[in-house]
Amino acid sequence: MPHSLEWLEQLRTADRDDVRAVLEKITRGQTLDLQRFDNPAEVRALPTAADLDEYTYLVAGCVGEFWTRLCFRHVRKFARLSEEEMLALGKRYGMGLQLINILRDAGSDLRAGRCYFPNEELVAARMDASQILREPERFQPIYRKWREKAEHEVEAGMQYSQAIQNRRVRAATVLPALIGARTLALLRDAGATALHRKIKASRREVRGIIASVAITLAARSQIDEMFRRFSKL
Repeated sequence: MPHSLEWLEQLRTADRDDVRAVLEKITRGQTLDLQRFDNPAEVRALPTAADLDEYTYLVAGCVGEFWTRLCFRHVRKFARLSEEEMLALGKRYGMGLQLINILRDAGSDLRAGRCYFPNEELVAARMDASQILREPERFQPIYRKWREKAEHEVEAGMQYSQAIQNRRVRAATVLPALIGARTLALLRDAGATALHRKIKASRREVRGIIASVAITLAARSQIDEMFRRFSKL
Protein backbone atom coordinates (compact mmCIF):
# COMPACT_ATOMS: atom_id res chain seq x y z
CA MET A 1 0.00 0.00 0.00
CA PRO A 2 2.73 2.58 0.78
CA HIS A 3 4.27 1.95 -2.65
CA SER A 4 0.88 2.40 -4.32
CA LEU A 5 0.25 5.67 -2.51
CA GLU A 6 3.75 6.88 -3.37
CA TRP A 7 3.07 6.08 -7.05
CA LEU A 8 -0.26 7.91 -6.84
CA GLU A 9 1.42 11.05 -5.56
CA GLN A 10 3.82 11.01 -8.52
CA LEU A 11 1.00 11.19 -11.08
CA ARG A 12 -0.02 14.41 -12.77
CA THR A 13 -2.66 16.27 -10.80
CA ALA A 14 -5.44 15.56 -13.32
CA ASP A 15 -4.60 11.84 -13.47
CA ARG A 16 -4.35 11.61 -9.69
CA ASP A 17 -7.73 13.27 -9.27
CA ASP A 18 -9.31 10.87 -11.77
CA VAL A 19 -7.84 7.82 -10.00
CA ARG A 20 -9.22 9.01 -6.68
CA ALA A 21 -12.64 9.79 -8.18
CA VAL A 22 -13.04 6.41 -9.87
CA LEU A 23 -11.88 4.51 -6.77
CA GLU A 24 -14.36 6.44 -4.65
CA LYS A 25 -17.21 5.36 -6.96
CA ILE A 26 -16.11 1.73 -7.13
CA THR A 27 -15.74 1.56 -3.35
CA ARG A 28 -19.20 3.07 -2.93
CA GLY A 29 -20.67 0.41 -5.22
CA GLN A 30 -18.93 -2.38 -3.30
CA THR A 31 -20.10 -0.91 0.00
CA LEU A 32 -23.70 -0.84 -1.21
CA ASP A 33 -23.32 -4.52 -2.11
CA LEU A 34 -22.21 -5.39 1.43
CA GLN A 35 -25.03 -3.38 2.97
CA ARG A 36 -27.78 -4.72 0.73
CA PHE A 37 -26.75 -8.37 0.84
CA ASP A 38 -25.53 -8.75 4.41
CA ASN A 39 -27.58 -11.91 5.09
CA PRO A 40 -26.90 -14.78 2.64
CA ALA A 41 -29.73 -16.80 4.22
CA GLU A 42 -32.27 -14.31 2.83
CA VAL A 43 -32.63 -13.64 -0.89
CA ARG A 44 -32.89 -9.88 -1.36
CA ALA A 45 -33.51 -7.95 -4.57
CA LEU A 46 -32.48 -4.43 -5.49
CA PRO A 47 -35.54 -2.18 -5.06
CA THR A 48 -35.72 -0.53 -8.49
CA ALA A 49 -34.29 -0.50 -12.00
CA ALA A 50 -32.60 2.79 -11.09
CA ASP A 51 -30.73 0.97 -8.31
CA LEU A 52 -29.44 -1.61 -10.78
CA ASP A 53 -28.35 1.13 -13.18
CA GLU A 54 -26.63 2.93 -10.32
CA TYR A 55 -24.79 -0.23 -9.29
CA THR A 56 -23.55 -1.06 -12.80
CA TYR A 57 -22.40 2.55 -13.18
CA LEU A 58 -20.56 2.65 -9.85
CA VAL A 59 -18.62 -0.58 -10.38
CA ALA A 60 -18.05 -0.42 -14.15
CA GLY A 61 -19.62 2.50 -16.02
CA CYS A 62 -17.40 4.97 -14.19
CA VAL A 63 -14.38 2.92 -15.31
CA GLY A 64 -15.34 3.52 -18.94
CA GLU A 65 -15.42 7.23 -18.22
CA PHE A 66 -12.09 7.05 -16.37
CA TRP A 67 -10.17 5.40 -19.22
CA THR A 68 -11.76 7.74 -21.74
CA ARG A 69 -10.49 10.78 -19.87
CA LEU A 70 -7.01 9.27 -19.55
CA CYS A 71 -6.84 8.32 -23.22
CA PHE A 72 -7.92 11.77 -24.40
CA ARG A 73 -5.21 13.19 -22.15
CA HIS A 74 -2.39 10.80 -23.13
CA VAL A 75 -3.14 9.12 -26.49
CA ARG A 76 -2.51 11.32 -29.50
CA LYS A 77 -5.63 11.74 -31.68
CA PHE A 78 -7.40 9.19 -29.52
CA ALA A 79 -10.81 9.07 -31.23
CA ARG A 80 -12.84 10.22 -34.21
CA LEU A 81 -15.67 11.24 -31.86
CA SER A 82 -15.66 14.06 -29.32
CA GLU A 83 -14.68 13.48 -25.71
CA GLU A 84 -18.29 14.05 -24.63
CA GLU A 85 -19.54 11.39 -27.07
CA MET A 86 -16.86 8.93 -26.03
CA LEU A 87 -17.57 9.48 -22.33
CA ALA A 88 -21.23 8.62 -22.90
CA LEU A 89 -20.37 5.50 -24.92
CA GLY A 90 -17.66 4.43 -22.47
CA LYS A 91 -20.09 4.71 -19.58
CA ARG A 92 -22.65 2.54 -21.39
CA TYR A 93 -19.96 0.05 -22.39
CA GLY A 94 -18.82 -0.46 -18.81
CA MET A 95 -22.39 -0.76 -17.52
CA GLY A 96 -23.18 -3.31 -20.22
CA LEU A 97 -20.18 -5.48 -19.34
CA GLN A 98 -21.16 -5.48 -15.67
CA LEU A 99 -24.73 -6.35 -16.63
CA ILE A 100 -23.40 -9.38 -18.54
CA ASN A 101 -21.64 -10.48 -15.34
CA ILE A 102 -24.92 -10.15 -13.45
CA LEU A 103 -26.85 -12.12 -16.08
CA ARG A 104 -24.18 -14.84 -16.28
CA ASP A 105 -23.88 -15.19 -12.49
CA ALA A 106 -27.59 -14.78 -11.67
CA GLY A 107 -28.04 -18.37 -10.49
CA SER A 108 -25.04 -18.45 -8.16
CA ASP A 109 -25.87 -14.96 -6.88
CA LEU A 110 -29.42 -16.03 -6.03
CA ARG A 111 -28.13 -19.07 -4.18
CA ALA A 112 -25.90 -16.69 -2.16
CA GLY A 113 -28.84 -14.39 -1.33
CA ARG A 114 -28.15 -11.72 -3.96
CA CYS A 115 -30.71 -10.66 -6.56
CA TYR A 116 -29.63 -7.74 -8.72
CA PHE A 117 -32.92 -7.71 -10.63
CA PRO A 118 -35.41 -5.01 -9.52
CA ASN A 119 -37.98 -5.98 -6.92
CA GLU A 120 -40.46 -3.60 -8.55
CA GLU A 121 -40.36 -5.75 -11.69
CA LEU A 122 -40.69 -8.96 -9.69
CA VAL A 123 -43.72 -7.57 -7.85
CA ALA A 124 -45.30 -6.59 -11.18
CA ALA A 125 -44.82 -10.22 -12.29
CA ARG A 126 -46.30 -11.42 -8.97
CA MET A 127 -43.02 -12.95 -7.91
CA ASP A 128 -40.42 -12.47 -5.24
CA ALA A 129 -36.69 -13.11 -5.42
CA SER A 130 -36.93 -16.45 -3.60
CA GLN A 131 -39.14 -17.87 -6.39
CA ILE A 132 -36.79 -17.22 -9.30
CA LEU A 133 -34.76 -20.42 -9.08
CA ARG A 134 -37.88 -22.52 -8.53
CA GLU A 135 -39.82 -20.90 -11.39
CA PRO A 136 -37.23 -19.77 -13.93
CA GLU A 137 -39.71 -19.73 -16.81
CA ARG A 138 -41.89 -17.14 -15.06
CA PHE A 139 -38.79 -15.02 -14.52
CA GLN A 140 -37.73 -15.08 -18.18
CA PRO A 141 -39.48 -11.84 -19.32
CA ILE A 142 -37.51 -9.87 -16.70
CA TYR A 143 -34.26 -11.68 -17.48
CA ARG A 144 -34.78 -11.18 -21.22
CA LYS A 145 -35.40 -7.43 -20.75
CA TRP A 146 -32.04 -6.96 -19.03
CA ARG A 147 -30.24 -9.24 -21.45
CA GLU A 148 -31.53 -7.12 -24.34
CA LYS A 149 -30.36 -4.00 -22.54
CA ALA A 150 -26.91 -5.55 -22.17
CA GLU A 151 -26.90 -6.27 -25.91
CA HIS A 152 -27.57 -2.59 -26.67
CA GLU A 153 -24.86 -1.47 -24.26
CA VAL A 154 -22.30 -3.81 -25.81
CA GLU A 155 -23.24 -2.37 -29.20
CA ALA A 156 -22.33 1.02 -27.69
CA GLY A 157 -19.00 -0.55 -26.77
CA MET A 158 -18.49 -1.46 -30.42
CA GLN A 159 -19.21 2.15 -31.43
CA TYR A 160 -16.68 3.25 -28.82
CA SER A 161 -14.04 0.82 -30.09
CA GLN A 162 -14.65 1.70 -33.73
CA ALA A 163 -14.03 5.38 -32.97
CA ILE A 164 -10.55 4.73 -31.55
CA GLN A 165 -7.76 5.68 -33.94
CA ASN A 166 -4.82 3.78 -32.46
CA ARG A 167 -5.03 0.13 -33.56
CA ARG A 168 -3.39 -1.29 -30.44
CA VAL A 169 -5.75 0.60 -28.14
CA ARG A 170 -8.70 -0.33 -30.38
CA ALA A 171 -7.72 -4.01 -30.21
CA ALA A 172 -7.51 -3.99 -26.41
CA THR A 173 -10.77 -2.09 -26.10
CA VAL A 174 -12.85 -4.22 -28.47
CA LEU A 175 -11.99 -7.60 -26.93
CA PRO A 176 -14.48 -7.35 -24.02
CA ALA A 177 -17.25 -6.40 -26.48
CA LEU A 178 -16.54 -9.42 -28.68
CA ILE A 179 -16.35 -11.82 -25.73
CA GLY A 180 -19.45 -10.17 -24.25
CA ALA A 181 -21.36 -10.63 -27.52
CA ARG A 182 -20.48 -14.32 -27.51
CA THR A 183 -21.54 -14.69 -23.86
CA LEU A 184 -24.88 -12.99 -24.55
CA ALA A 185 -25.51 -15.32 -27.49
CA LEU A 186 -24.87 -18.32 -25.23
CA LEU A 187 -27.19 -16.91 -22.55
CA ARG A 188 -29.89 -16.30 -25.15
CA ASP A 189 -29.60 -19.88 -26.37
CA ALA A 190 -29.64 -21.31 -22.83
CA GLY A 191 -32.92 -19.60 -21.91
CA ALA A 192 -34.21 -20.46 -18.45
CA THR A 193 -31.51 -23.12 -17.95
CA ALA A 194 -28.90 -20.34 -17.63
CA LEU A 195 -29.93 -19.99 -13.98
CA HIS A 196 -28.94 -23.56 -13.22
CA ARG A 197 -25.66 -23.99 -15.10
CA LYS A 198 -22.50 -22.01 -15.78
CA ILE A 199 -22.64 -20.16 -19.09
CA LYS A 200 -19.44 -18.67 -20.48
CA ALA A 201 -17.34 -18.59 -23.61
CA SER A 202 -14.78 -21.41 -23.57
CA ARG A 203 -11.07 -20.69 -23.25
CA ARG A 204 -10.67 -21.97 -26.80
CA GLU A 205 -13.24 -19.45 -28.05
CA VAL A 206 -11.61 -16.61 -26.12
CA ARG A 207 -8.18 -17.51 -27.52
CA GLY A 208 -9.73 -17.60 -31.00
CA ILE A 209 -11.23 -14.14 -30.54
CA ILE A 210 -7.90 -12.73 -29.37
CA ALA A 211 -6.09 -14.34 -32.29
CA SER A 212 -8.65 -13.02 -34.79
CA VAL A 213 -8.27 -9.46 -33.51
CA ALA A 214 -4.48 -9.74 -33.63
CA ILE A 215 -4.37 -11.23 -37.14
CA THR A 216 -6.66 -8.54 -38.56
CA LEU A 217 -4.81 -5.76 -36.68
CA ALA A 218 -8.23 -4.72 -35.31
CA ALA A 219 -9.35 -3.41 -38.71
CA ARG A 220 -12.75 -1.77 -38.32
CA SER A 221 -14.50 -3.85 -40.98
CA GLN A 222 -13.08 -7.06 -39.53
CA ILE A 223 -14.08 -6.44 -35.92
CA ASP A 224 -17.56 -5.47 -37.12
CA GLU A 225 -17.86 -8.78 -38.95
CA MET A 226 -16.58 -10.64 -35.87
CA PHE A 227 -19.12 -8.89 -33.65
CA ARG A 228 -21.98 -9.92 -35.94
CA ARG A 229 -20.69 -13.49 -36.05
CA PHE A 230 -20.12 -13.85 -32.33
CA SER A 231 -23.57 -12.40 -31.61
CA LYS A 232 -25.09 -15.44 -33.29
CA LEU A 233 -24.86 -19.15 -32.52
